[in-house]
Amino acid sequence: NGVTQFRAALVARARTLAYDLAVALQKADATQMIADRFLALQEIAVQRDPAGVTPLLETRILEANSITYRRRASEALKETQQALLELNLLRGQPLSAGLKISIGDLQFKPPTRLDQLLTLARTNNFELRQRVLELEQQGFRVDLARNERLPAITVSPYFTQENSAGVDRFVGVGISLPLPLWNRNKGSIESAAARESQAQTSLYVAQRAIERRIVEFATTYQTRLSEMSHWRADSVERFEEAAELADRHYRLGAVPISTYVEMQKQSLDALEALLATRREAMESAQQLELTVGTPLNLFTLGRGDRQP
Repeated sequence: NGVTQFRAALVARARTLAYDLAVALQKADATQMIADRFLALQEIAVQRDPAGVTPLLETRILEANSITYRRRASEALKETQQALLELNLLRGQPLSAGLKISIGDLQFKPPTRLDQLLTLARTNNFELRQRVLELEQQGFRVDLARNERLPAITVSPYFTQENSAGVDRFVGVGISLPLPLWNRNKGSIESAAARESQAQTSLYVAQRAIERRIVEFATTYQTRLSEMSHWRADSVERFEEAAELADRHYRLGAVPISTYVEMQKQSLDALEALLATRREAMESAQQLELTVGTPLNLFTLGRGDRQP
C-alpha cells in the first residue's frame, strides 16, 4: 500500500544519505592528505631558497596544487554537512547532532532478468495498482450509467374501502414510471465512457513510464557492475600506496615534479570514481526496488563503524 511504499522510499533515502556522508568524509580525508603533502613540500622548497627558474616554477606548482586541493577538501566537507543535515532531519535528531559513518564493503548481486522485473512491477507497483483500481471504478460507473437508461418502474398494490349506502371495496395494482419514456440516459453514459477511456490512457501512460524507468535503472545497474568487475579488490589501497611512494621519492629527487603531481591527482580521481560507481550501483538497485514495488536484495552493506 501507500504507507509501505513511503517507508521503503524513506529507508532508501536514509541509506543513500548515510553512504553519501561516509563517502564525503573519505574524500575529504584523502583530499586533505594530498593538500598537506603539497604544503609540506612547498615549505621545504621555500626554506631551500632555490636559485634559478626551474626550482621557482616547481615551488609555484606545489603552492598552486596546495590551494586547489584544499579547495576540493572544503567542498567535500560541505557535502558532508549537507548529507548530515538531511540525515538528521530524517532521523528526527537536532540539526547539529554529529554522526560519523564508515561503510564496509558493498557486495552486489547479479541483476534480475528484465522480463521478471517488468512482471513484478505490473503486479506490485503502487502507482500501477492505483491506476488499475481507478479503471475498475470507472468501468463500474459505466455499467451503472447504462443500467440507469432503463426506466424505473414501480409496482404497488392498493386497497380502499368506502362505507356509504353499502360497502365498496377496491383492490388493485398501481404502476408508476418516469416520463418521458424515451430518456435513454445517453449523456451520462457517454460521460462515464469518456472517463473510462481517460483512465485506460492514464494506465497505459503510467505503465510505459514505469517500464522505461525500470529499463534505465536496470541498465545503469548492469553497467556499473560491469565496471566494477574489472577492479581489483585492493584498488583503493594500491593507489594510496602509489601516492605515498611518489611523495617519498620526490623528496629524494628520484621523481620529477610532473610525475609527482600527476600521481597525486590520479590517485584522488580514481578514489572518487570508485566511490561514485559504487554509489550509482547502490542507488540504481534501490530505485529498481521502489519502482518494482518489492524487495530485490541486490546488494548488502558490510559492517562499518557508526559513531555519534
